[in-house]
Formats: sequence, C-alpha cells, structure tokens
Amino acid sequence: MRRDQTMRCQGKQDEQGERAIFKDFTEPASKAGAGVHLKNLYNDYVYFWRWALWRLFEQQKCGGIVTFITASSFLGGPAFVGMREHMRREFDELYVINLGGDLLGTRKTPNVFNIQTPVAITIGVRSENPERNKPADIRYLRVEAASRQDKLDALDGMGSLLTLPWEDVSSGWMDPFYPRSNASYFFWPELSDIFPWQHSGLQFKRVWPIGENEETLKRRWVKFSSSSLEQKKKLFKETRDRKIGREYDDFVGVTAKALSDIKEEEPAPSIDRYCYRAFDRQYAFIDNRLGDYLRPPLIRSRNPDNLFFASLMTKMLGIGAGMIVSSDLPDLDVFCGRGGKDVIPLYRNAAGTEPNITNGLLKLLGQAYGALPTPEDFAAYVYAILGSRSYTHRFWNELETPGPRIPLTKDGKAFSEAANLGRKLIWLHTYAERFRGEDRGDEVPQGKATTIKGVSSDPAKYPETYSYDRVALEVLVGDGRFGPVAPEVWEFEVSGLKVVQSWLGYRMKKRAGKKSSPLDEIRPERWAARMSEELLELLWVLEATLAMEPELEKALDKVVGAPCFTEAELPMPKPEERKAPGTVNAAGGLLELMGVEDDDDSDDDD
Repeated sequence: MRRDQTMRCQGKQDEQGERAIFKDFTEPASKAGAGVHLKNLYNDYVYFWRWALWRLFEQQKCGGIVTFITASSFLGGPAFVGMREHMRREFDELYVINLGGDLLGTRKTPNVFNIQTPVAITIGVRSENPERNKPADIRYLRVEAASRQDKLDALDGMGSLLTLPWEDVSSGWMDPFYPRSNASYFFWPELSDIFPWQHSGLQFKRVWPIGENEETLKRRWVKFSSSSLEQKKKLFKETRDRKIGREYDDFVGVTAKALSDIKEEEPAPSIDRYCYRAFDRQYAFIDNRLGDYLRPPLIRSRNPDNLFFASLMTKMLGIGAGMIVSSDLPDLDVFCGRGGKDVIPLYRNAAGTEPNITNGLLKLLGQAYGALPTPEDFAAYVYAILGSRSYTHRFWNELETPGPRIPLTKDGKAFSEAANLGRKLIWLHTYAERFRGEDRGDEVPQGKATTIKGVSSDPAKYPETYSYDRVALEVLVGDGRFGPVAPEVWEFEVSGLKVVQSWLGYRMKKRAGKKSSPLDEIRPERWAARMSEELLELLWVLEATLAMEPELEKALDKVVGAPCFTEAELPMPKPEERKAPGTVNAAGGLLELMGVEDDDDSDDDD
C-alpha cells in the first residue's frame, strides 16, 4: 500500500471533511481506556487490515474472504481492542492460526520467517448479509514445533479447516483472540487494580554507574573525576537528558555541582545496593547527575520495611515466577531483562503510612475474614500466589492476555495460610532482609551447594567463562567449582531470564550485555571471597524456593478451588491512587517533581 493511502487511513481525510476510516480502530480503544497504548496500533500491517476491510466490504456490497499472515500482536494487545471489535463486526467467522516465533519476548519459539516478531495467519469469512450485531465466531489454533521446518511441515500437513483441532475464543467484542478460559480467571481483579501505582524502575542510560561491588565503582569514579573535561564527556556517555556541564537537583531539591566541575579529590557519590535483575543484587551510584531517569518517587519511598515487587503488566509472562521482590531499588529491566512500568512499591512513602493498595480493599477483606489484614499480609498473600512457578503453569493460556489477575480468596483461613507462605518466600527472595521472624533469621539458610574448589584470587586468573557439568552437578567458574547444583537450580527461569547464568554473565572478565563507556572496562581486579559467598547465597535461595513449590502449588489449588472475589465485588482505584506520589499536572503532561518521567522503556543500560 502506498504511503499516501496509509496516511489517508490515519486521518488526512479529516482535512477534506471526511471521517478517517482508521478511527474505527482508534476511537473504540480510546473510549475503552486503552488510549495510552495507541502508539502500538500505528503499524503497517494494521493499516493493511483496515484498508482491506474498507476496500472489500465498504466499497462494494458482497461477501468475501480476507486473509493475511502478519505480526500477532493484535491477538491480545490492549491497543487493538477497537481493531478486534471491528473485525468481529465485519466477519461471520474468523480462523486464527498462531505460529508464534517470538525471539525477543518471554516465550521464545522458532519463527517461520527470518524475523524476531511472532506471526499468525488470520482468515476472515463474510457472507453477503452478515449479522453486524452478533460477534463473529472465532476459532483458534496454535502451532507448536521445535524448529522452523517442523512448523512449515505442520502447515503443509493441514487438511480442511473443518477438520483442524480448533479452540473456541470468547465472544466479547473487544476480547483477545485467544482460547476461551474454563476458569474464573478473567473475572478476578488485575494486579494493576489492587496495587494501583506501578512505576518504571531506575534507568541510567549508561552501564558504568552499576557494578558488582563498591570497590569497582569507586575506581571508576576516580578515573572519571581525575580526567580532563574532554575525556569526561567521552567517559560519561552524554545523552539528551544528561550532560556533564549541566546542574541537576538531587532527590530533595538541592542542586548538585555539575560533573564537569568535579575535582579528583572529591568523594564518590552515594553507593547503594541495587537490584539489577531478578535475584541479582549489585551496587549503583544513586545520583541524579549519573542517571537519566532515576525515578525520584521510588527513591523517596525507600525505607527499612518497604518492598519493591515487579511483574509484567503489558507483556506476556513466560515460564517461572510471575512476580519477584526486592528490598533494594530496582532497575528498569529488573524482572526479566525487559522494562516497563512494572515495579510495584508496597508503600507510597518513606514513612510507611500510605500502602499502595486500593483504598477500601483491606477493609472489605477484613469484613470477610473477621480480621483486618495488614498491608504486609496482603502483599505476602499475593506473592505466594504470583511468586511461584505454579501460577504461570496453571494459567499459561490465560496469560497470553497481558496483565496477570489475582484470585482473592473469600476464605480467611486460606488467606492466612497463603500469606504465611508468602512471608517466607519474600524473606528468601530479599536475602533474609525482610519478614524476619522467630523461625526466620537474618541469614539465608544454608543449602546443599558448597565451594568444592575456590575460584583463584589471582588477577591473571579472573574468570572468563562459566559452565555447568550435568554429570557431576557442578557449576564451573573459571578454575573454581561449586556443587552439588541440581539442573532445576541451574535452569531456574523468570520469563526467559536464566537467573544463575545471568548472574554469572555479569561477573565475568568480559561482562555480558552492552557497553556504554570506556569506564565499563574497569572490572573487579580479582575474584573476591565475597563473590563466591554471594553465588552460594543465590544457589541456596533458589534451592529453598524450589523446595517450597509443592506447598505453594497446594495453596494455589486451595484458593482457586474455593470461592474468590470477582473484580466487580472489589473497589476500583481512583485516578489519584494510580499517580506517583509527588506528581503534578502540567501543560506537558504528568511531571515528577525534580525529574521528568520517561516513556522510553528500551533497554539502554544493558
């Protein structure tokens, strides 16, 4: 389709007094509250769909068939609710053959094309006089195979459409084109409606302010501060929002000296623990001059008891836990290497007096249970449900529609049992920093893995590679060995992120991920004993997590097998509850005090 035709579909005809046909896709989405996602709708394949429907069914009075193989994002994405409604009105029948092929997301599968975007074949059938007020009958089929050729062979072997093992799709006008759920899943509240404030994690736009230990960061700072002005520009990696010659406020309104004026003898900025990836605690300079989007509301909400949860709100969850937790400030890509507004603080303020839980929800639960849950009780319950592998396994098909939903039990005993498990799980996943109790101390419980042979502390022998011996059940790090490590621990996954392998990759001599500056080449000088201790702690946490899985699965079974609250029975958050604390409406939109919120969720730090 020519570019001028595409633009007419988008809205150029309005200038001639005609209504743009693309509004049939955009207006229903805006009215449904999905306007924030509309940027994802402006895609060539979507234009082709709208043009084909217009050309075949609106420019002539007849039936027909429209079929495309396109990106599959329209099947469930929130931006496409208007598109799905329009297709349901225009067709009598729709057949969707989902070929998968996502090589970038959380559910990696081979693609039939040499691209990284998942695709689907969609066949729309329309009679001459369709019933416009009745949604089309939709049939869904997913082709699973180990390789591209296997998928092509499966397509070649397909017979008549009538003989294929189709699954039914729900009939709501805007519902996703995914299989109908047999559970009550879609009646439960969304995670984003019970924790109304979600925020992007911290985004530096450069790697060097993040490191494995404090000593490495201090060495980088000495190199930077002792360099000439011209060298500082190269070392810093300037961006649109951070220049070394500008002054920036800190997180309480005090203007800090421009980096260009920093002298060699001046101390390094504040270094804090930093949750870089799931279960991966590193360190970072928490200084507003060094990061483009360091999220002042998150930083101002820190306190010794607050927690930062993370999940995927607008993308599909993959294998493994559906939520992680940290007691440290989280990175933009903390969950599985993919960023978004997916961080959920338990409290909105440092005093811990404003829980980030929809107003009235705890009171309603207290009336049902006979005792008022605390914010910590509620968070622990949710974490027991969503923080286990059993959640994503049970609701795999339902989770093709982004935005996890939470079964809130009406049974006070089931709530308490799950919350107790969640407290233990949070204690483990925060490395014993939160929810300590009589039976939970201030150290990670020792597991089976031990140091069989220590990693050499000789700088010349700093580890360059790591591997796993499946026979000996050992992790090999340089010349060191750790074991026994079960395959399930080695392969422990959070939506595509292999936790142990990711942790090790960031600590090799040549760090995994992107590079931003010559300062990134300043690496730990030697493998310190503390690094081995931290690796063992990670292995022990994962061991203990896997040991809890049967209990967590049993708790989920009990919750799902009994009555749960529906979304309609619960209070919905007010608009102000969804806003970050310390924000104001301004001409340019919603601004953070002392920092503008970024809409760029791309992974520029790694």
